[in-house]
Amino acid sequence: MKMPLKMPQRVQVKITIPFVGEISGEWEPDDAERKAAWELYVELVTRIAVVPLQPGQGSLRDATNSLYSLFSITRDILRRYGPQVAPASKHSQISFGVLAVTVLNHALRPFLARWHIQLGTWEAARPADRSALDHEQAWDQAEQFREELEKVRQALVETADVLGTVAGAADLMRSTSISG
Repeated sequence: MKMPLKMPQRVQVKITIPFVGEISGEWEPDDAERKAAWELYVELVTRIAVVPLQPGQGSLRDATNSLYSLFSITRDILRRYGPQVAPASKHSQISFGVLAVTVLNHALRPFLARWHIQLGTWEAARPADRSALDHEQAWDQAEQFREELEKVRQALVETADVLGTVAGAADLMRSTSISG
């Protein structure tokens, strides 16, 4: 017998947006918002951008590309579900649309606007005899990039937590119940 998913009727939202402040309020999701939340949740928890990027590990370019892809994915979800996920009657409340666009425009966009160009300029100066990863790791701005990326990552993790709660999903980011 299938157990029905436990869907919250009301969710308290509090997400810290780097360099801006926080988005907080109450969200009373409907079915369309729950489905949209699940779709974006899956995208967030499967990205390099929500995994801590340790010093000397990973690629800054891959992290940047992962963040960029969230724009087209989120736009697609918003278009597919339409204005139902951003109802005008909920102007002062949280909705999927408000949450998604706030994260894009106030967490991701400022980070990418700053770092995409700077990283691209550094990449363009790579000597032919140096690997792309070695060159990236030698960048004098890499540590600051990683510090700011960590702040964006935290906002994405908080967003994913809220979306997972709304969707009635397990915590897939922190799940470690694998047995051999």
